[in-house]
Amino acid sequence: MFLQQWGTSWETVVIVLVSAPAAYLVLVAFSRIAGLRSFSQMTNFDLAATVAFGSMLATTIVNSNISLLQGVVAMGALFGAQALMARTRLRSRLERVLDNRPLLLMRHSRMLPQNMRKAKVTENDLVSKLRLAGVTRMDQVDAVVLETTGEVSVLRYNTDGSATDPVLLASVVAGTFGPDLGRSIGDDSRG
Repeated sequence: MFLQQWGTSWETVVIVLVSAPAAYLVLVAFSRIAGLRSFSQMTNFDLAATVAFGSMLATTIVNSNISLLQGVVAMGALFGAQALMARTRLRSRLERVLDNRPLLLMRHSRMLPQNMRKAKVTENDLVSKLRLAGVTRMDQVDAVVLETTGEVSVLRYNTDGSATDPVLLASVVAGTFGPDLGRSIGDDSRG
């Protein structure tokens, strides 16, 4: 009677108590088999898979219409698809087709408005990321990159004043920029 007031039954509670740890252990086992990359979120595909794993785990645990076996099979299929995608990406031509490319948002302390518009990033968004990265002066910033996962990387000049190693920016889409297209954040003129 008590559980009926909450819209459930003892049978449902027992199923959740059994399926929650079982589904969790299956997820951990699959991630051990698949390897460290399982939840790495290095690419947009990894990020999507991580979100999907969480959704599948939750659905398997609380949805009485989904059996534990169905949830396990679904998680196994997703781990398999993720492994196949990771293997496919090892071929450089396919990686360029499958993955988003990182986008340069700022270079040499100057914003790149065209790239920011393309990424739908505002000046306030960018300034917030700079603060979170501990930037205290704009002349500390060598480059800001919007990564394929949506994270923002802030690259500072080295302590000796030298710029970032070009290898770190080799895969980044620079777009069109130059002194006339980029502007310093502190500059009131719009470029």
